[in-house]
Amino acid sequence: MATTNGTNATSCPAAMKATSNGVFQGDNPLDFALPLAILQICLVVLVTRLLAFLLRPLRQPRVIAEIVGGILLGPSALGRNHHYLQRIFPARSLTVLDTLANLGLLFFLFLVGLELDPSSLRRTGKKALSIAAAGISLPFAMGIGTSFVLRGTISKSVDGPPFLVFMGVALSITAFPVLARILAELKLLTTDVGRMAMSAAAVNDVAAWVLLALAISLSGTGRSPLVSLWVFLCGIAFVVGCIFLVPPIFRWMAKRCPEGEPVDEMYVCATLAGVLAAGFATDAIGIHALFGAFVIGVLVPKEGPFAVALVEKVEDLISGLFLPLYFVSSGLKTDIAAIRGAQSWGLLVLVICTACFGKIVGTLAATLAFKVPFKEALALGFLMNTKGLVELIVLNIGKDRKVLNDQTFAIMVLMAVFTTFITTPLVVAVYKPAQMKSKGTYKHRKMERKNPESQLRILACFHSIKNIPTFINLIEASRGTEKREGLCVYAMHLMELSERSSAILMVHKARKNGLPFWNKGQDPDNQIVVAFEAFRQLSHVLIRPMTAISPMSTIHEDICASAERKRAAIIILPFHKHQRLDGVMETTRTEFRFVNKKVLEHAPCSVGILVDRGLGGGSHVPASDVSSTITVLFFGGQDDCEALAYGKRMAEHPGISLSVVSFVVNPEIAGEIVGVGINDEASSHTKSMSGDQLFLTEFKNPDADSIKYEERQVKTPGEAIDVIKEFSRCNLFLVGRRPEGQIAAAMDIKSETPELGPVGSLLSSSEFTTASVLVVQQYAGGISLDSELVGHVESGRGEESEAN
Repeated sequence: MATTNGTNATSCPAAMKATSNGVFQGDNPLDFALPLAILQICLVVLVTRLLAFLLRPLRQPRVIAEIVGGILLGPSALGRNHHYLQRIFPARSLTVLDTLANLGLLFFLFLVGLELDPSSLRRTGKKALSIAAAGISLPFAMGIGTSFVLRGTISKSVDGPPFLVFMGVALSITAFPVLARILAELKLLTTDVGRMAMSAAAVNDVAAWVLLALAISLSGTGRSPLVSLWVFLCGIAFVVGCIFLVPPIFRWMAKRCPEGEPVDEMYVCATLAGVLAAGFATDAIGIHALFGAFVIGVLVPKEGPFAVALVEKVEDLISGLFLPLYFVSSGLKTDIAAIRGAQSWGLLVLVICTACFGKIVGTLAATLAFKVPFKEALALGFLMNTKGLVELIVLNIGKDRKVLNDQTFAIMVLMAVFTTFITTPLVVAVYKPAQMKSKGTYKHRKMERKNPESQLRILACFHSIKNIPTFINLIEASRGTEKREGLCVYAMHLMELSERSSAILMVHKARKNGLPFWNKGQDPDNQIVVAFEAFRQLSHVLIRPMTAISPMSTIHEDICASAERKRAAIIILPFHKHQRLDGVMETTRTEFRFVNKKVLEHAPCSVGILVDRGLGGGSHVPASDVSSTITVLFFGGQDDCEALAYGKRMAEHPGISLSVVSFVVNPEIAGEIVGVGINDEASSHTKSMSGDQLFLTEFKNPDADSIKYEERQVKTPGEAIDVIKEFSRCNLFLVGRRPEGQIAAAMDIKSETPELGPVGSLLSSSEFTTASVLVVQQYAGGISLDSELVGHVESGRGEESEAN
């Protein structure tokens, strides 16, 4: 820097060279920009990830760990050691650090824009708009009021109007990405509270950016007020220009990126270059480069593979390595020691109380006006009080533009950390939707029931679009006759919530949870929606889409809670293996097996696991073209009776024929069958078959021609297997998971898939049959797969019938 002032000349840090010649030539790597930046990135990632791991039991979002990690690496903690600060974060390295941090932030704000769906904002209802307006206006007004107190005490030298607006914006922000993560962790995304919170937060986010643009335009240094006006007007012109020019270009790109094919790298590079160009334009205008990136992200089409490809290309590198630099850059500006004396700490308490009161009370008042229950309204108020990265951006821009001094900046950062930290425990304390009971009595918990004419409710879960054809054909087979009350199917898409923030792209799907497929808000390009909607129109079956967005370790809780709320009679889950083209069963994901086991243990109704081998082929078979053979293998026990009850309903379909094969021990060797590898308690267990024989009576003399009953006497498990092979050419096997009786006990050799039971495991073998298999477990309360024995559940069938 050229200057005539000698003091200033000596205070300017010398520029750092990019790379060193190595320690063997006498160079210290920490004196050069690149190796120092590498060390800083590694240190930041290590500290923030370690804190995130430590805070995980408290269910805190990762942004808390990142903010706190930045503060710990700065002058508030480790930075109190000046030798550490001068070696790891010297003043001359801060330009490179801030450049990398802001570049990472630029692309992260592009990703945040990708999470916001403008079409969803347009569909936001009056309730969400009112909640968002109240949640912005009251804290904004209280923020302005607090700014007068701060200006009279610790911020006397700052410029008035920009300070008022910055304080108002800082207190009124709700962090949309952080809120989505908290809602997903608490399993509230698909609840009424979650949908209201996300809709209101999306509106709040857009409003916050508009207010921040106003605050930045007002914070010019020593120029005419007309300059601020020009900055604001040019910013509006930039947004309007982008709205008209950018979407057609992205739509053109998206059309050339068909589903199932890789996105052309040229389109990805062009988009990222456009993000940088937009950032340059808004920086030149004077409203910060982040605005341009955010606007471009909002305008990218959200459906199809294009947006997903952009996220995959950008996100891991940016959020994993470069974005944490922004938190340490902010942490280096945060000095908790600047909050000195009772007055400063009193002002911190004042700011926290004002922020919480304004946000919670404003949201609570608006929500109660719409007659929302008090606990839900209070939980919504706590959720809307979430701060995060956008809050930090506002504060850092204010600090860089000399609107916030060191003391005020430290107070506001602590306020953001505190308000976000308390969100999860407060919401958990006041709102527990998992404990809410379903409306009405839940009596039909299984297929077998006294009144077969009552409505059948099925919760069908699927992981991907590959599961859809078989599930639709299974639903078609389950329709029953027209005289019944009908069939209601809840089609639940199981979506994993990973640590990647891009998982929040799934949030807009949660908005449609439980709504009809023909709802105007549905996306017509969604293949799952199209498939189920076409089937609904053809079959007149009532279908509702649902979405479960959770980590795989807890997604079974969503499934069981949804079955309870919707009063489902049976949950149908896909097996964790899929069939390859050569017919071999291959593991899709081992986590799916864990989910199935947990649902079997905790389900509030019957459960079926579907081994999919292409039931009906790879597409939906119209009702008039259905021609399927279904075989029920009956050994005895309540699970086999449940499978038989399901088969009986399927046999009502005009295109389905049902074969019931009942296995009976040959009288000559009754009580003498011994299997291999069975523990004594299981093999010695026998049960009276009177209930089973009573249940089989109506199948022995069926009224319908579509039902055929065969009774086979067998002496050994090998003979039973030979009989099963005779029916291996059918389309679907229906079997119980826990068959009872001497034959079943003898067949119960330890298998790799205990969730399918002995017969289901046998049928799932690739060498045994090409038919799909539905393994059914009848509801009988909580069951542990690790400790159960064959025939362990001995509750009387009469008691179960009375429960229905």
